[in-house]
Amino acid sequence: MKPRESLVRLKLFQVKEKRRQIGQLDLMMGEFERMAGELDAQIQSEERKAGITDITHFAYPTFAKAARQRRDNLFDSIRDLMSQKDAAEADLLEAEANLARAEALETRDGKIKEIEEAPVYDRRVMIG
Repeated sequence: MKPRESLVRLKLFQVKEKRRQIGQLDLMMGEFERMAGELDAQIQSEERKAGITDITHFAYPTFAKAARQRRDNLFDSIRDLMSQKDAAEADLLEAEANLARAEALETRDGKIKEIEEAPVYDRRVMIG
């Protein structure tokens, strides 16, 4: 295997890995959003049961307070994942640019190799 081929394969692997990471981050954010939605439903159910929607009220349900805190933590995690996704997308763009450069080098080297491998005619035959 030529060194340029292994470089292209490495860069291609890096691009695929970054895409996989972005996909995983999307899945995690979706799962956290789903969990936050379920917590919202539980909070509303507890508030309806107790008849108290004021968080500062002394008799506000403890379960609703805890669910609210978990939901807020999930939203914080989603924001963190969004920043990680932005960084991963920037890394992906860089990896794609590196892959394009490596492929261009491979293509250029391939053309140079073709020129070097072209049949060389004996000058004596041409002259005379």
